Amino acid sequence: MDYHSPASFAEASALAANATGVTRFLAGGTDVLVQLRSELVTPDTLIDIKKINGVSDITRIADGSWTLGVAATGAEMSEHAELVSDWPGVVEAMDLIGSTQVQGRATLTGNLCNASPAADSVPAMVAAGVTVTVTGPDGTREVAVEDIPTAPGRTSLAKGELISALNIPARGANGGDAYLRFIPRTEMDIAVVGVGVNLRLDGDTIAEARVSLGAVAPTVLLVDECAKAIIGTTLDDAALETLAAAASAACNPINDKRGTVEFRTEVAGVLTKRAAKTAYARAKGEQA
Repeated sequence: MDYHSPASFAEASALAANATGVTRFLAGGTDVLVQLRSELVTPDTLIDIKKINGVSDITRIADGSWTLGVAATGAEMSEHAELVSDWPGVVEAMDLIGSTQVQGRATLTGNLCNASPAADSVPAMVAAGVTVTVTGPDGTREVAVEDIPTAPGRTSLAKGELISALNIPARGANGGDAYLRFIPRTEMDIAVVGVGVNLRLDGDTIAEARVSLGAVAPTVLLVDECAKAIIGTTLDDAALETLAAAASAACNPINDKRGTVEFRTEVAGVLTKRAAKTAYARAKGEQA
């Protein structure tokens, strides 16, 4: 195995573009190193990006948006008071991944590029409208998070491309987000269903919304029908029931040892209502 520690994303991209065989990037390593040790994947080329300047930074831009380095960990996100205040749903989703020890290494970028349909952070990022900066042989491009995973374990990144930054929009006034999941155990398990909700209010009325579902399809879903169900409402009981029905209708899950198709479909509706209520309360300043 060839190991590289480039000084820039351009150098990392060039190394990956010229590599043969299996190539993996190393940031937190909570997926790659586990796969390597269990011999699920043995990279021919391992590119360690941790020494690139700025990869662990969490930066608020002048317009109120955020840029996160690709090696910024879940623990660092949870300890960043301003980020937690702006985007609690994104942070709490990342905070659900693994143990305290894992939190000290795990990253949003790694969770996204692992391309698991049950990834906790991805529905929250999709609901928040997060984009990523992708660096490749032809330069950089900005891609919506929901367009990165294409199937379980697969992404839309081409040979030589890697994510070089995450971009979270400005929170703005009267907005709130939330992430909820159902798991068989109380902690450290894989989501059976995950739901991210992000909305903005005009008075008491929902003016904007994004709703995302995880673990109910081959990739995380951005469900426009769920957003339509609550936009223009005060999240009354009728709106919540319409929202739940839209979430369940969007599901295309599998049967496995953690849950049946019917169970996942039902839980998706229930969790979406709960997450929407939390996001709505946060947007009104009634819940941290």
